[in-house]
Amino acid sequence: MVRRPVLLAIAGALLMAASPLPAAASDTWPGIHAEAFGGRAIADGHGIIKLTAPYRPDDVRSVPMEADITLGDGRAIRAVSFVVDMNPSPVAAVFRMGEGRTKAHIATRIRLDQQSDVRVIVETDDGALYMAEQLVKFAGGQASCSAPPVGDPAEIAASMGRMDFAAVGDTPNGSHQVARARYGLSHPNHTGMVLDPISLLYIPLLMVDKVEARQGDALVFEMTGSITLAQNPAVEFDYVTNGAAEMTITAHDTSGAAWTRRFPIGPAG
Repeated sequence: MVRRPVLLAIAGALLMAASPLPAAASDTWPGIHAEAFGGRAIADGHGIIKLTAPYRPDDVRSVPMEADITLGDGRAIRAVSFVVDMNPSPVAAVFRMGEGRTKAHIATRIRLDQQSDVRVIVETDDGALYMAEQLVKFAGGQASCSAPPVGDPAEIAASMGRMDFAAVGDTPNGSHQVARARYGLSHPNHTGMVLDPISLLYIPLLMVDKVEARQGDALVFEMTGSITLAQNPAVEFDYVTNGAAEMTITAHDTSGAAWTRRFPIGPAG
């Protein structure tokens, strides 16, 4: 006869196997904390940040990360950082936000080199930091930072700099209107860690290092990127409409190339 404590232990083990495990502090996080945030105190972001990422992604070369941020005490969002602890370049992207945002939605896609804690850190306009984190498993295959870009190299080179922009939908926000959009840039975002099979030399680093979005003259966000961003970097974001008829987006990469396009968003946003 199986005793009750044994049954409870078995049930608990099965439940743990079936449920995603919470993120634990990685060995690399203290160093990232010190270098990227100066070792400043970071508070628990529960109730402020909702981080969404797959526990076991379908494609480690393009893993979605999404943050929904709400500040309810009159403070505004200054910056939002996406961090992947175990990647060679752990800070995937930092978004400097336009003034006065107390709520924000930001989503992007990252490369995952191995199983890792992923984090979103929010800085408020008074300098406070808040964090949400979770564990993302590695689904197998080649480490994404050393995997070659997907597609024909000639086609990738020919399409570099092409931009796509599309409205996602509008939601009411008090007396204002909050619009949501999705932006994408065709770019290999070369990591500098991929071996060319023909020349047997490493393909040089060529990454998207800055993207700026403006609604009329008003800054929506300015993103500083890294090699941890996936090929063809994309951002989904929301913004409080201000009556401007265009969204101007400018992207830069480490070669010095820059691309700018103006997208119509309508007289009411």
